[in-house]
Amino acid sequence: MAEEPIVVVGGGLAAAKATETLRAEGYDGDLVVVSSEPHRPYERPPLSKDYLRGEAERDVLFPLPEDWYTDHHVDLRTATRAAAIDVAGHALTLIDGTVLPYSRLLLATGSTPRSFAVPGADLQGVHYLRTIEHADLLAATLEASAREGAGRLAVVGDGWIGMEVAASARTMGLDVTVVGRSVHPLGRVLGPLLGEMYGKVHADHGVHLHRNAQVVGITGSEGRVTGVDVEDGTHVAADVVVVGVGVTPNVGFAEAAGIALRDRSLGGGLAVDATLRTSAPDVWAAGDIASVPSQRYGRPLRVEHWSVALETGPHAARAVLGSREPYDKLPYFFSDQYDVGMEYLGFVEDPAETEVVVSGSLEDSELVAFWVADDRVQAGMAVNTWEQMERVEALVRAEGPVDRDALRAFRA
Repeated sequence: MAEEPIVVVGGGLAAAKATETLRAEGYDGDLVVVSSEPHRPYERPPLSKDYLRGEAERDVLFPLPEDWYTDHHVDLRTATRAAAIDVAGHALTLIDGTVLPYSRLLLATGSTPRSFAVPGADLQGVHYLRTIEHADLLAATLEASAREGAGRLAVVGDGWIGMEVAASARTMGLDVTVVGRSVHPLGRVLGPLLGEMYGKVHADHGVHLHRNAQVVGITGSEGRVTGVDVEDGTHVAADVVVVGVGVTPNVGFAEAAGIALRDRSLGGGLAVDATLRTSAPDVWAAGDIASVPSQRYGRPLRVEHWSVALETGPHAARAVLGSREPYDKLPYFFSDQYDVGMEYLGFVEDPAETEVVVSGSLEDSELVAFWVADDRVQAGMAVNTWEQMERVEALVRAEGPVDRDALRAFRA
């Protein structure tokens, strides 16, 4: 009797790379990919950058060509949502009632933008950014605003998505205001010193920064947005609003199946072991939803970035096929805003309270910064300074004590 298929659930980079790896590692049995989106699995970073600005074609989003799935005998089911898992029975129920048996199951269901529950959030012209459809609609709306309207964008949220959208919109010629909860843009990730560097970059490009602020309502006229109201009484006029206030991991149907979650104080998500196996038999997780034990940091980490999808997808696929190698990649992400590019590697629990050592120039946005705690380098970020991540990783992995003078001389 033939073995039931391996099933991959997800439509992002983790799912694409897991599927590719299963075939590359020699698995030639039945393989099914279930994605709720109408496209083959794709990656999301360009959605807030060159794709949003119209500088890249849609093909740049897809890690695998359209015919790859057919050529490799993969049953790709798009626009198909998974509804329930029968852990004991090794079966996945789809939203249309179809029951799909599996021998092994890999979950890479990603995240959903956090909803913004204020009056006016349902007005026309209020956008989120997570999918291709979101990006296409936002791009068309921004272009129309710049061409025919007032050309004013309000971004609610000063995290990575918000600041990248702000940079893209300014590049497209719009008047942009960012309304952020932090004192410094990106402060919750980078802390005050590096957050303020990004604040200056955006201010120098003409972005209006409304700091330490909370939006209490979105205003409109005849069903269309006209701006946002801030708690301090300020009104920010806008004909387009983008909301970027975080995401929530898509773990609902896994939780309903009894698969263990990580505590919210540790970032939430599905609790996995070092091989990315969940608490359920023959079920693994990758990408945004996976909370992975970190030997380096002595705690589980759940990281919502491109590189984690890129690395955990293949790692989980190899584990599905029998590998017991522990996952030991350090968190990594990148961002491009205007002419400022950066790479970051490592993890800092509280950047606002962590020592920062800088090698280079904050003023010129050319530097390598290090976050130091417990006399060890916890993370490093290179700004407009390239091919440094191997050296940064060696420092992050090194035991202490760290030599601060050597860090300051890093770029010498």
